[in-house]
Formats: sequence, C-alpha cells, structure tokens
Amino acid sequence: MLIDVNAYLGHFAFRRLRYNTAEELLKLMDEKGIDKAIVSSASAITYRNAQSGNEELFEEVKGHEDRLIPFAVINPAYAGWENDLRICREEFGMKGLRLYPKWHNYELSDPRCVELVNRATEMGMVISTPIRVEDYRQRSWLVDVPDVPLDEIAELVRRCPEAKFVLVNGIGFVNSPLGQKGSELPPNYFIEISRLSALLRNEIG
Repeated sequence: MLIDVNAYLGHFAFRRLRYNTAEELLKLMDEKGIDKAIVSSASAITYRNAQSGNEELFEEVKGHEDRLIPFAVINPAYAGWENDLRICREEFGMKGLRLYPKWHNYELSDPRCVELVNRATEMGMVISTPIRVEDYRQRSWLVDVPDVPLDEIAELVRRCPEAKFVLVNGIGFVNSPLGQKGSELPPNYFIEISRLSALLRNEIG
C-alpha cells in the first residue's frame, strides 16, 4: 500500500494551490497509484483561528474517509486549543496533528506545545511536523517565516518519547541528530524524504 503523508486541502493565503479539493486530490492519487493520503488544511496555516480550517477539512473529506486520513492543525498558543483538539479527535475523527510553530508564533519547547503533543499522543494521534511550508525563493514579500530548526524538533522528539512523529518537507537531516545513528533519540519518528534529491543508504539510520 502506498500512502502519501504530505497532502493538503483548502487554500493558502499567498498562492493558488492545485488539487486542493477531495475530488481533485483523489483523481490525482488514482493517476499516480497512491492508495491513501494524510491530509490537513492548508487554510489553517494562515487562518487566525486554525480550527476553522479543521472544520472545513472535516466537511471536505466526508465520504472519502477510506482514502483520505485527516490530520488536525492545532495552535497551542491560541485560546481554547484543548477543546479544539477534543473536537478534532472525538467528533471529527482526525487521526493526527500537524504543528506549525513558526507560522503560529510559538516554540516547540513551549510547555503548551509539549502538553499538546502529550495530550494528542494519549488520544492515539500521530504528530506531523512540517519543517518548511514554502521555498524561500517563492515567498511573498509580506511574510518571512523561517523553517523549523531540526535541533528543536530533535529536542521535542526526545522530550516526548511516547509520541509518534512524522517529519515532512525537510532537508539537512544527515547533519542533525535526527539523521544520525547513535544519536540516542528514541525510535519514535519517521522522515518523509520527498524533498531529498539524493539519498545514500548509509546516511540515515
């Protein structure tokens, strides 16, 4: 079975997205031989209240739950995130969580973020952390949001050993504890490698 762990539905504030509806994405998946896809709301990245994007995602994937696996976007710096998480898991049936610390103005080391990860883990949710949302060369002049440093992700992985992480849209793993054997990090994370143009088998443990 082939599963795409890095798909999105909805809109992004600064450029037009293709295949951003369930119908369009499923058609593309059929063309490429992809069985299932983890999807989250692209709109939630720039919405002031990310939960609005989760609500839109819930409606969009209705009837396609056999192939589209919804992940919630939760901002632990936003008031009421605890209730948003409960709704996304218990009412919307979302299977995982995506974190955007740089876009939502918090740090992965923030106690609220650690609490969010731990609560989501207790609910059986997977944690997905996109390192980069956009290529620097293609960004709007209105925003300057940096990538998430890999060392910060490694520290969160270390602090939350019971969590299951999927790291997407990243490069430079071979220079980080995340991509090195003997780093003593818990074996609780997977690295999605679509942005790595070349990969040597002995570079990632």
